[in-house]
Amino acid sequence: MAGLKLLDERRRQVFEKGSEPADFEIACGKPSLSGAVSQRACVFCGSRVVLYPIADALHIVHGPVGCAAYTWDIRGSRSSGPELHRMSFTTDLRETDVIYGGEKKLEAALRQLIARHNPKAAFVYGTCVVGVIGDDVDAVCNKMSKETGIPVIAVHSEGFKGTKKDGYKAACDALWRIVDSGEVTGEEDGLGPDSSRGVRGGRRASSASGRSPSSELGKRPYSINILGEFNIAGEAWILKEYFRKMGVEVVSTFTGDGRIDEIRNARTASLNLVQCSGSITSLAKRMESEYGIPFIRVSFFGIEDVSKALYAVADAFKDNKDIMARTRALVSEELAALLPQLEKYRKDLTGKKAAIYVGGAFKAFSLIVALRHIGMSVVLAGSQTGNKDDYETLKEICDDGAVIVDDTNPVELCKYMLEKKVDLLIGGVKERPLAYKLGVAFCDHNHERKIPLAGFEGMVAFAKEVHASVMSPIWKFAPRMASEVKA
Repeated sequence: MAGLKLLDERRRQVFEKGSEPADFEIACGKPSLSGAVSQRACVFCGSRVVLYPIADALHIVHGPVGCAAYTWDIRGSRSSGPELHRMSFTTDLRETDVIYGGEKKLEAALRQLIARHNPKAAFVYGTCVVGVIGDDVDAVCNKMSKETGIPVIAVHSEGFKGTKKDGYKAACDALWRIVDSGEVTGEEDGLGPDSSRGVRGGRRASSASGRSPSSELGKRPYSINILGEFNIAGEAWILKEYFRKMGVEVVSTFTGDGRIDEIRNARTASLNLVQCSGSITSLAKRMESEYGIPFIRVSFFGIEDVSKALYAVADAFKDNKDIMARTRALVSEELAALLPQLEKYRKDLTGKKAAIYVGGAFKAFSLIVALRHIGMSVVLAGSQTGNKDDYETLKEICDDGAVIVDDTNPVELCKYMLEKKVDLLIGGVKERPLAYKLGVAFCDHNHERKIPLAGFEGMVAFAKEVHASVMSPIWKFAPRMASEVKA
């Protein structure tokens, strides 16, 4: 493994801080290299993971059964009410459908499923096969929308036409059709003053603003949408509780524990918070352009970033001094409880090395800082969908000697994990087997996880999971450790 070299076509997508020229610019946004077995997902997967957490909508995959099976229930997105998003539906296109077309099959499936489940909307995901055979999915969706009276939206996510980021764009286009679909809804749709749904696993809490929503487009004072928050393991509920204590109303989340009616009401918010910037920024920009809703980029992972995010919201509503006062009290209270708990993990983890490979680069920024809080350094960092600015930021915050990679593959990951002698890999389901085969501890920070890692309490859970994995005695039996002992 030590003798492995980079493919020539990949050299511009790998940077080692301290050994490359300061003006080295990482190539990114490129199609994956043929034969390099990219860790990226396809366009369809990108769109599905953004839209999937909308719990009262029907999600149907128009394509072969394998596409639906691959993405079924892959997110740890929790719902405080309906769980239609947990069910997997597909038209199951086969050879005959490829020859004669699958439009009639799609129409029949939509008619049957909408009648049976009574969803608020339906999303139809186009896959590679549909793009090849040329089914007019838009026409079918428009027909069924008129027939059923609910939005039936085609999501153009044919996997071969781009990268996972193109899937994000397709999802944002679909969400825009809901946001821009007509009159906003009122109290009868669950957005009244007693309906901050989902806080702490479904407990209802009173609205921070204490006022009834308007059915007009006028902005609600001291209100936000949280974009790029998918309620993995209930994280949206943790964040809603923070904002409730601050006195800020959460109008909607895109799309964790999501509801179609709340998404319609999103344009009445005063501010958008963009967390997963790669997946949702295009929608935030569109809402700013069309409805004048400003947005700020935030992260809710790690102590500094959570605190910065909360203070940024309070500062955006600085005409209400009570919000800033409540925010200071909240952060102080949380830190007083958090920091002593981290210290016990820091004692064991100081000096350990970590590798990070995640979907969106925004998570890598937060993780680098969070790992430093528990004594660990990052020697490898990369993402599937990072852009030029993301990698410039990584170059700034990483230590000398750290390797930064764009759209890496298993061979490269293994090569650098062994060369840098990492103790921990943070990634997703596709990276887990690589870590275990090399005898490296692993922490799941992707959408499959069942443990909330956002917010202050999420930082404690993160430290606990990292400590348990890194300090496990099992790693002393790993072949690489045995060889090092012999040497």
